[in-house]
Amino acid sequence: MRLALRLAKRGRTSPNPMVGAVVVKDGAIVGRGYHPRVGEPHAEVFALREAGERASGADLYVTLEPCCHTGRTPPCTDGIIEAGVARVFAAMADPDPKVSGQGFMRLREAGVVVESGLCEADAIALNEAYIKHRKTGTPLVILKSAMSLDGKIATNTGDSKWITGDLSRAYAHRIRRQVDAIVVGANTVRVDDPRLTARVGRREYYPIRVVVTGSGDIPADAKLFFESGDSVVAAMACANSQLLRKLEQAGARILTLEDRAGRPSIADLMRQLAGLGCLSVLIEGGSEIAASALEERVVDKVLFFYAPRIIGGCESVSAVGGAGSKCVASSISVERTRVRRFGDDIAVEGYVVYPP
Repeated sequence: MRLALRLAKRGRTSPNPMVGAVVVKDGAIVGRGYHPRVGEPHAEVFALREAGERASGADLYVTLEPCCHTGRTPPCTDGIIEAGVARVFAAMADPDPKVSGQGFMRLREAGVVVESGLCEADAIALNEAYIKHRKTGTPLVILKSAMSLDGKIATNTGDSKWITGDLSRAYAHRIRRQVDAIVVGANTVRVDDPRLTARVGRREYYPIRVVVTGSGDIPADAKLFFESGDSVVAAMACANSQLLRKLEQAGARILTLEDRAGRPSIADLMRQLAGLGCLSVLIEGGSEIAASALEERVVDKVLFFYAPRIIGGCESVSAVGGAGSKCVASSISVERTRVRRFGDDIAVEGYVVYPP
């Protein structure tokens, strides 16, 4: 099963889950497979193809409950039954209502022995974005920020290049490569003019690039509008229609967001991005959009990079703006934290727990 989990990570499958499969006969691995991308065969199909006739009477280890419905591809349960697999070991049930135990039921009805729960925690971690999307209809949201030891993401002049080092930025691009969309505020685009692509090694990936604005005041010649893939401008209904028209002519898709106390609703944005098929979203800046996302309780995880420098200054920009908590007891907690070193930088990653 651990081999199947490693294989699953090779796929670029959103909005499908990442799945790996291994066929074992008489104690030997005879087939391996993983789901590479949407529209291509699932992991079980590749593993059974490699196993061939040896799949008869074999054990199949798969990281997620096999599907039992026809979508872009035929049901995997049918292929497993036709191959003569004797036993299926699944890491977890599929939370998708189209499957959700029905795949296991179909296999058992055909006489296949089914066991679930092997390495379940690892399987849940692997597909946490898919699981949240299927259970809630909203994407997994990661809030990422790079700051000084005193929590500043920019000086009082707005300068922010570069607070963290090369290793931290390289890892941030690996995270970008894993998500479906990257969200920034309009001020970040005006000041930094980012491309919002994911550069990993010699390859470049293009998540959906989203800019949140209240007014529509975004340069139409911003770099992100000229990259491959989709760019989105998420604006309030009161935004300047002429400015939005220019952005649309530059290639941006326009989304209209609900008004939340005079600011664009990040929760509404996440619902709309989920409707576009986004399982995971990375919020990168700036301080006010981070504050809005936390206030609206849409952030699931944080990834904060700290560089060994002190910026100081009351006018410098903090990682999270907004009104903040009135007392420590009502502040947001971060649990299941992991701390990593990237050269001289420190990264803290964890899951957000909101107060009652």
